[in-house]
This record gives sequence, structure tokens and C-alpha cells, in this order.
Amino acid sequence: MTAGAVQARALQEGFQTLPTFTAYDILLIAAVSVHATVLAYLAQPRWKAFLLTLPIPFTLASLSLGVRVSTTNLSGLILLLGYTYGVYYLHTRRRVPIVVCIVLCAVGYCAAGALVAPWLPDSDAAFWGLWAAVLILGIVLYRLMPHLREPNHRSPLPVTLKLPLIAMVIFVLVVIKHYLQGFMTLFPMIGVVASYEGRHCLWTLTRQVPVIMMTLLPLMAAVRVLYPLVGIGLALAGGWVVFLMVLWPITLRQYREAEGV
Repeated sequence: MTAGAVQARALQEGFQTLPTFTAYDILLIAAVSVHATVLAYLAQPRWKAFLLTLPIPFTLASLSLGVRVSTTNLSGLILLLGYTYGVYYLHTRRRVPIVVCIVLCAVGYCAAGALVAPWLPDSDAAFWGLWAAVLILGIVLYRLMPHLREPNHRSPLPVTLKLPLIAMVIFVLVVIKHYLQGFMTLFPMIGVVASYEGRHCLWTLTRQVPVIMMTLLPLMAAVRVLYPLVGIGLALAGGWVVFLMVLWPITLRQYREAEGV
């Protein structure tokens, strides 16, 4: 059965059954809430961007879904780019209030993902062709987007208020995960918090998305290859090894840029 047929059947079944929560769903809500809260209280833009890069939400969302990495995951990277740049453009260039920007772009991500997911092919040719295209896009964007110094900012809100709000966002996402399928793994769970807390350094966050593309794609490739052999858990563990090997030199390069070395 093609990925499109799987997505369509999941969508149909989703209307007929109430959402159920697995242990991975609960772990996803808890861990990503903590992850996003930590990001909110970091002051320096580069550390916010680094924490945004860690694929903790992707990993837990993939475990929650329990399916093979597909073209929906790859397409999610493109929508993530659209979300991040959309928030940057609307707030920085058009002076739209940041909360309105986040809501518009997050809803746009979900709507686009739910509409496109049932129709995406998932043959090996389609997967690897799209994989290569997204990688090239990430490399080109990273080279074209210069490093800029932006001001520090740390969240003034108490953690007792912020943590439940973040958990509520993730809860809603888990409820609709069957409609989004692979797009759910790339939804900006951390990004919605990063966009608000990083509203004074949106360029730094936007520039980090090509880095996410360049580092997460090798992880996805490893999971795609390993999944039929060892299952989703060990495939993700292997993907993390590949991810860290790619992230290390890119992070060193970014550090030197930030320090002006």
C-alpha cells in the first residue's frame, strides 16, 4: 500500500474513532514541554537556535506514530521552513503582532500538511529524489543567509504559567496526529515557543532552519534504511549517531562565525 493510501485510510479512521494516547504520546507531551521551556529561558540567540536544532520532538513524534520515515517527513521540512520564514516576514517586515504571526503560520502548517499528506507518493525513487532536493535547498539557503548579531532575550513569564501552555499546544498536536502523519514529526512544537521567545532574534532562528535540514536529513536517511531491519526505536538511535556526526562540524563553524573567528 502506498503512503498516500495509508494517509487516506488513517484520515478516514480518524473521523470514526476517538483519539487514544500511548506512553509515547505522554512522553512526547512531557519531554517537548520541558525542552521548549528550557529554550524560553535561554538568553543568547545562538543557544536558542542550537536547542531548536536538537531533534527531540522529531524522535518522540516518530515513536508516537510508529511508522517508517516517508516523503511526508521530508515535506515537513519544507513546511517548517515556510512556518519560520512566514513568522519572520510577517513580524519583522509587516509588523504583524508576533502571536498573530505564530497562530497564522502554525494553522497554515497543519492545514497544508493534512491536505497534502494523503497524496504524497512514497516509493524509494520519490523518497530519495525529494531527499536530495531538500538537502540541496538547505545547503543553498545556509550559504545565502549571512550571520547577524541580534540582542539577547530571556522569558519574563514564570515557568508555572509557561509550561502548561506549551503542554496544551503539544496535546492538541497529538490529538490530530493521524491527520498530519509524517508532517506531525516536523511541526514546530519547539518553534512556536522559539518564535515568541525569540521575537527579537527571528533572523537567527530562521537561519537555523537550513541547519536543521542539513542535519536532520541524514538522520531521516538512516531511519529509512534501518527501519525494516531493526524497527523504529533502534533505527532512530542509529539516526541520532549520524545526526551528531553531521551536527558537530556545522556547530563549530557557526561558533566561529558568532565569535568572528
